[in-house]
Amino acid sequence: MTGDLPSLPLGDGSAGGLSLQSGGLDLSIIIPAFNEENAIGPEVDHIHEVMRPTGLSYEVIVVDDGSRDKTFEIASTKDCIVLRQPQNRGYGAALKRGIAKARSEFVMITDADGTYPADQIPVLYALRGQYDMVVGSRTGSDVHIPLSRRPAKWVLNRLSSYLVGQHIPDLNSGLRLMRKAHVKRFVHILPNGFSFTTTITLSLMSNGLSVMFSPINYAKRVGVSKIRPGHAYEFLMLILRVMVLFNPLKVFLPLGLIPFVAGMAKFAYDITLDNLSESAIMGILSALIIWAIGLLADQNARLNLDRNQWDAS
Repeated sequence: MTGDLPSLPLGDGSAGGLSLQSGGLDLSIIIPAFNEENAIGPEVDHIHEVMRPTGLSYEVIVVDDGSRDKTFEIASTKDCIVLRQPQNRGYGAALKRGIAKARSEFVMITDADGTYPADQIPVLYALRGQYDMVVGSRTGSDVHIPLSRRPAKWVLNRLSSYLVGQHIPDLNSGLRLMRKAHVKRFVHILPNGFSFTTTITLSLMSNGLSVMFSPINYAKRVGVSKIRPGHAYEFLMLILRVMVLFNPLKVFLPLGLIPFVAGMAKFAYDITLDNLSESAIMGILSALIIWAIGLLADQNARLNLDRNQWDAS
């Protein structure tokens, strides 16, 4: 979902920087960082350059995820809160710790490598009242995504769009605005690894919450990417796992259709030979079993969904 962007409403807090008051901030900006000594300083400085003129009260929280370089030391010299993980626990774990520390209802996450445009942070924040989550979709005019990652990204986006029944242009963008309450609601299924953003996207959209995808540019990163080809398989398994949790029929119905079609085709062939084979029966029975499991899983999902909606209301 994309649309015209409204003008930025200014906050009533002090002109940027860290507020000493307890809570009441307009925005908390979370930056997970692992071995980003060459990028973390300029990234924090750039965020302040963008945010201070807006008049919003905000805080910048850097979570050093067990870096082995000078990331922590450099971040500690900047105008930000710095949290340090004793060891590398993963992108999602760093985000969860930073969000738990955040003093604002609205949290913005971004990366420390300079890839995401900091000037889009106020733009995404301006949409906070209209959507439950606003994602900076890497579909702008200047996007630097390695060619080797594009096929897997295309497949994952198409699969996730089918499973949630809505178009998802960018499943795992690391620049997004969300309410802290929504993260808390789904924290029990949010992983510690890179698939945090994938999971929170699917969780909100599967539960009927509104997600806006706003086009942004995506620059070349500073340093070496932490994403590896093997992560594509992990993302695929995660998508299926989340959908089995929230909308299992989207998985079990087409899965059962495979043995059903094969069984019916063999049944039709057997009729011409006047001899019903075990393989035809097994194919049809397998489909019925898969669909029955899917119906039971869907019943459990509906019960949990109704309870969560009641608790959140």
